[in-house]
Amino acid sequence: MAPAPRRWLFRLVFASLLLFTCVKAWQHRRLILDAWSFRHEPLEMEMPVKGVAAGNLVSTFGAPRSGGRQHRGADIFAAKGTPVLSATRGVCQRIGWDSLGGKVVWVVGEGPALYYYAHLDDWAVDLEEGEAVEAGQVLGYVGNTGNARTTPAHLHFGIYKLRWLHPSAVDPVPLLKQKVLARHAGPVR
Repeated sequence: MAPAPRRWLFRLVFASLLLFTCVKAWQHRRLILDAWSFRHEPLEMEMPVKGVAAGNLVSTFGAPRSGGRQHRGADIFAAKGTPVLSATRGVCQRIGWDSLGGKVVWVVGEGPALYYYAHLDDWAVDLEEGEAVEAGQVLGYVGNTGNARTTPAHLHFGIYKLRWLHPSAVDPVPLLKQKVLARHAGPVR
């Protein structure tokens, strides 16, 4: 049997971890509830940039980036102002700005996953946080904001599978090729 001070310390640490978990769950309750709604893998996906063929995508996932980072998405190049579409149905979690992505939209959707749309020139006028979105719905427009201001216009598209402890980035290119091409292949005979 552990001495009383060690049991007390164990209980304090356990209670602190439990409290921390509860606080985090409360802070992210909308995300958790939305993720539960979209707990199944998408059967099909939309190409997130209008007019771009999934078969032409090339993966650069894991490629080195400035500051010792790795590329955690797919860069889909298109003319500035080309519509950016939701790849799956989901809920718009965040519309905002960050230093790397510039103008961004986060959607929690099928997978469950967070879908990240970055470097947007602008957001769709009628898009609101907390709003349900359908696959193919316009979220914004291709641009080069954030750290892409010196590059040609493109969408940085990221997929982060929601795991128990934290989101985990996955290469979107194989998934897009599989799901988008299957969608356009038609029924199997």
